[in-house]
Amino acid sequence: MDDTEQLLTIGVFARRVGLAPSALRFYDDCGLLRPARVDAVTGYRRYGAGQAARAVKLRQLRAAGLPLVDVAVVLDGPEDAAHGVLRAHLERTRRTADEARVVVEGLLREASGAPEDRGGWAWARVGGAELASAVRQVAPAAAAGAAREEFPVLGCVLLELVDGEVRWVATDRYRLAVRVLRPDGYEGGQRRVLIGADAARSLAEWAVRQVTVDIECAADATGVRLRSGADCREVPVGAGQGRNGGGDADGFPDYRLIPADPETGRHRVIVDRLGLRDAMTGRTGPVSLSVVGAGQGDVADAGGSAVPDTEADRAAGPVLEVTGGGRESVRMRVVRTGPELRIAFDPAVLVPALEAGVGPDALLEIAAPDRPVLVRSADQGSFTTLVMPVREGAGAADDAAERTDG
Repeated sequence: MDDTEQLLTIGVFARRVGLAPSALRFYDDCGLLRPARVDAVTGYRRYGAGQAARAVKLRQLRAAGLPLVDVAVVLDGPEDAAHGVLRAHLERTRRTADEARVVVEGLLREASGAPEDRGGWAWARVGGAELASAVRQVAPAAAAGAAREEFPVLGCVLLELVDGEVRWVATDRYRLAVRVLRPDGYEGGQRRVLIGADAARSLAEWAVRQVTVDIECAADATGVRLRSGADCREVPVGAGQGRNGGGDADGFPDYRLIPADPETGRHRVIVDRLGLRDAMTGRTGPVSLSVVGAGQGDVADAGGSAVPDTEADRAAGPVLEVTGGGRESVRMRVVRTGPELRIAFDPAVLVPALEAGVGPDALLEIAAPDRPVLVRSADQGSFTTLVMPVREGAGAADDAAERTDG
């Protein structure tokens, strides 16, 4: 302290900076604002006029609700750490205010009995983390590269508000991913809107930080808004590039024409999801999956452990063997119903479907080696993926082209 600096009593200093004397004593005890001088006999505190700026800043930080430990970082810590503390507190306060606003507005609407006027927009409310999870699971099935250039609508995710549900759908013609959400609130008619896959991923990054999200869709499919409290996000819609440039989803394949379940007599195979993913990863071209051993309906360990190639092990329970694609064969124990089977997949198609699943197990429902295979998750029945198999002995691209022409 400069010896020539003016010293102020605690009362005068308190009035100058807008703090009570008791608060100044408390901040002295905490080490956040020490007096310039303390009389050794009387214990009276004296503050320098130059300390006023720090005291005012301290008062502002406390008024904004910062904990003392964060106040200390802002006042005395490195600049980058101080900025980090302030940004984090801003996000916390914004989220708290948004949550309170949503609750209070809802209670006021209930008390008045008058529904909110949304100007003809359909509306559904879902959890932010749930919405983000749905988009992240479905978006990998959207087309990319040349396929998206040829068919821009396949580079989009379809958002549907229908029958009291929120549905996210994506397909590149060889995969079809669907996730169904049951909203906490729903108003308005049916809506079908296309959102670019990249835009969908961006909104997922935002939604995961929100407690709840209101999805609002315009009646003419030209607009989508996401709201969380006071924060409103306008979502770009349509395939872009001047083709189907609006949000109208008429050009998107009608996924509802594909049966939800394979026909009767299907095979069901329950396998370690990550084990099968790892066994498929790194392979190229058609990769065969063969399920052999045990009779129909028999149950074996689904832990995905490697199985020695012996007749005794084969008789002990069903086994799935992954062969081809430039790697050694891998054998895994499975649970299955139905007769023995052999089917082939392009790893580039099956692996993303397995990665998008939830939980330790994957359930493969197979009607025939040339029919779409339904990949389910035992831990999340609202998410399903359809994966097209390929012919053994043919290139995956050739096989896909043949199906497209057919």
